[in-house]
Amino acid sequence: MKKTFRLLDPKIKLPRRVEAIKGDIKKYLKRERNKELPEGFDFWDFNCSFGDTAEDKKEIHTTEIGNSIDDAASRSLEGFYLEVLATARKRLKKPKLDDSEST
Repeated sequence: MKKTFRLLDPKIKLPRRVEAIKGDIKKYLKRERNKELPEGFDFWDFNCSFGDTAEDKKEIHTTEIGNSIDDAASRSLEGFYLEVLATARKRLKKPKLDDSEST
């Protein structure tokens, strides 16, 4: 998903518009997570970027999307750019600690 969302709407108040955008993003994430994984991969990871415009986007974590939208709304922006790209990943095993290292 690469999209510029508009926060200002003549018919919809800002708090309702923010919640609608967050709902759309949650639906997109859920839809992507439910897609079948390619052979040899364990989970879907998301590369997210957020910015006032597409040119000044910065990478963020998936959990920061809601806070970034709230921040854009509090700054009274007309809109913002959000990019969420799904990537299949394989889990990395954590290294086991030896008994000598745990003490």
